[in-house]
Amino acid sequence: MTKLHVGIVAPTLGILGGHAVQAEQLLRGWQDDPAVAAWLIPINPLPPRGLRFALRVKYLRTLVTEGIYLPQLVREIWKADVVHVFSASYLSFLLAPLPAILVARALGRPVVLNYHSGEAADHLRRSPLARAVLRSVDRIVVPSPFLAEVFARVDLDASVVPNTIDAAQFAYRPRQPLRPRILSTRNLDDPYNVACTLRAFRLIQDRWADASLTLAGGGAHERRLRDLAAELRLANVRFAGRIPPSAVHTYYADHDIYMQSPDIDNMPLSVLEAFASGLPVVSTDAGGMRHLVTPETSGLLAPTGDSRGLAAHVLRLLDSPDLARRLASAAYASCQRYCWPTVRDRWLAVYRSVSRNPVPATAVMGGPTS
Repeated sequence: MTKLHVGIVAPTLGILGGHAVQAEQLLRGWQDDPAVAAWLIPINPLPPRGLRFALRVKYLRTLVTEGIYLPQLVREIWKADVVHVFSASYLSFLLAPLPAILVARALGRPVVLNYHSGEAADHLRRSPLARAVLRSVDRIVVPSPFLAEVFARVDLDASVVPNTIDAAQFAYRPRQPLRPRILSTRNLDDPYNVACTLRAFRLIQDRWADASLTLAGGGAHERRLRDLAAELRLANVRFAGRIPPSAVHTYYADHDIYMQSPDIDNMPLSVLEAFASGLPVVSTDAGGMRHLVTPETSGLLAPTGDSRGLAAHVLRLLDSPDLARRLASAAYASCQRYCWPTVRDRWLAVYRSVSRNPVPATAVMGGPTS
């Protein structure tokens, strides 16, 4: 069997976030696969020891990283049959995906652009350059029908391959009894509106004085959110900071309800992790959430910015533990469509569709070849 060689351009786990976690899941999935040999081309390469001081200096860090990243792209993309580029929006699009696309084009390698940002609509509207670059790639892949619809509005065709989750990393269990131990694992930045989560928790704690809230994530607004928690006179709120992916399962195991309140979102891994762990999910109805959470079937949704609606949903679950367990069970069953065997075949079909390296058709399903 002829293997496809796929260079995956993405951040390492040194940058905690969905792109790094998804890239790691793909690399783990493709390991020892008979059809694909994949490796990481990091957008955040580690500088030589003598230059590592630059990582502590904001703009110098960018200059040094780009100076290492660009020559690395040439060396690594040269070896690839397909270049799989993870992409976000705005400045990060210019610093990481754009150079990878240009190098791949110069070397005659096909590009699969894997776009994840929930801010796509604004980015594509504002940036003629982004639209032109996206039209130049061989395939655009997004993780949700929501983003596919966003791309269609600017006449760009995008295929859907969902995010993948290793359900074995998370221990599913029904919550019996259901305790008022609430978890959020979103970063403390603008799109995720964690202030709304805190305001909802104030209403929850008015009814359940012993309720607790853990915020597992870091970000620019941590100080502001700590001040808001104090202003709201909240008890039992824990700011846990950024959690390494290898430890995040322990947070789901220690809590009973997952709550988040993004204003902009796509297909968050955090919700899949909650599904896999048995936590009923309460979220605002942002972006692609409705493609992931079916209201009243696999979770509960409130309008964006609606702290009262969020709180009412959590209180309803606490008053009706059977409903919470029913939602969690249905959500867990839905995880199968995001597990590697299913997602693997969809990625392989995408790679095959753009590669100049022919692979027997039976390899798409992992079957034997002669």
